[in-house]
Amino acid sequence: MSSIRSISVHALLTIPLVVGVLGAAAPAEATSHPDKSLTCRGQGVDPNARVRYKTEAVIHAPMRTIWKLQTDVERWPSWQAPVATIERLARGPLRKGSVFRWTTPVPPTPTTPATTLEITSTVKQLKRNSCIRWTGPAIGDGLRINGVHVWNFTEVKGGVLVRTEETHTGDQVEANVPLATEILAKGLKAWLRDLKTTAEAHT
Repeated sequence: MSSIRSISVHALLTIPLVVGVLGAAAPAEATSHPDKSLTCRGQGVDPNARVRYKTEAVIHAPMRTIWKLQTDVERWPSWQAPVATIERLARGPLRKGSVFRWTTPVPPTPTTPATTLEITSTVKQLKRNSCIRWTGPAIGDGLRINGVHVWNFTEVKGGVLVRTEETHTGDQVEANVPLATEILAKGLKAWLRDLKTTAEAHT
């Protein structure tokens, strides 16, 4: 949650919980890596979650640009169409203990109605220019997702390798794990695509 985009049905979490649940093409460089889970300061996603997805992409932009876009959460709606509203519940820069509440619409599925998810994300771990981990519930009509979302940022030649992984638990998503995983994947890919497009446009 983390997207989660910790939440995504998108993640969204970020929460992520989920951002991009409506679906979108993945970045050309994005791939899924179901092996070793990502961590931030030694903490990762929910090891027992049945709904999980991980992807990555190289973004050809400076770390400072990417980090600012990702951590200036109040500006997410300006570059992520699925984020309808967002509110910081704590002042100052994003840090451990920061809480933010955001909303995103989700379409109907065979097991859940169309609804708007309200996601409350709490930053549990953060290391500047390296990683972020947040957790939190995403709640809508007939739907509750408990998400854990981890982001890793590593400087590489020509840019930054951005990796993200999110897990979801909850009765509704666990009722159809393949569908919930597919929706989560679309959300994370869309989030990463939008981050890449926006960061590279600023370079």
